Amino acid sequence: MNFWGYSPEELLDQRDPEALRSLFPLWELLYHLYFRVETDGWDQVPEKGSFLFVSSHNGGLASPDVSMFLYDWFRRFGVHRPAYGLMQREAFSSERTLASVTRVGAVPAIPSVAIAALRRGAPVLVYPGGVDDLFRPYTKRYQIELAGRKGFIKLALRENVPIIPLVSVGAHETLMILTDCKDLMTFLRQQGMVDSSSPMTRVFPIYLGLPWGLAFGFAPNLPLPTKIYTRVCPPIYFQRSGREAARDRSYVDACYQEVYHKMQACLDDLVAKATSNR
Repeated sequence: MNFWGYSPEELLDQRDPEALRSLFPLWELLYHLYFRVETDGWDQVPEKGSFLFVSSHNGGLASPDVSMFLYDWFRRFGVHRPAYGLMQREAFSSERTLASVTRVGAVPAIPSVAIAALRRGAPVLVYPGGVDDLFRPYTKRYQIELAGRKGFIKLALRENVPIIPLVSVGAHETLMILTDCKDLMTFLRQQGMVDSSSPMTRVFPIYLGLPWGLAFGFAPNLPLPTKIYTRVCPPIYFQRSGREAARDRSYVDACYQEVYHKMQACLDDLVAKATSNR
């Protein structure tokens, strides 16, 4: 499947290590002084080979835990060890946007692109929860939200790669999401009053944050300087793999539940660590 006229291989080839290196001064400042990141679990990462990073992300469109994780990855393994992050296709609103973000390894969340990256031996970073996760209310900040999406499980099974969960604490405090209006948006989708095919109509966040104070919808925000904790969790290997396993609905469901519960347990432990340090 082509995207804006580019094949999966061409999209992956857009990645530019020097473009990534140019971001290091800003990332380093944010990492050490602004967000004061504490991280652990990097010994869980295999020295080579492909795998699927599965994570939740926080903090609205700024999602600082994502950029801080990427900085952690590249400062440990170097910019020449590729890692690709899947982004919602709707984020690639123009060919110019596509050209800009693919330079730093962000690619459309299309199965053929993810498969091509894994077959290159590169890790792929996926956020299954999408906007449901990104804009979950402040009261749910310590809850894993995968939104029932199981495509990442099918991908891992089909390509016979392990899943390495990532969790973080703190980024959700860079702005305070009062509500995601999910029930309202569900009603509007059912009534055909909004485009039900777009994931961006699943929620309508209302939040407090910089620079607007009270903001509505998908207005960009400046993250507050809260401390961020991140953790790389132990890899999850599945007993079965291949196309047959990926087509077995009950097995996919069981694998999904395994990933969810292990991520939640890991997040609970990280929350305990973060709160004890305050």
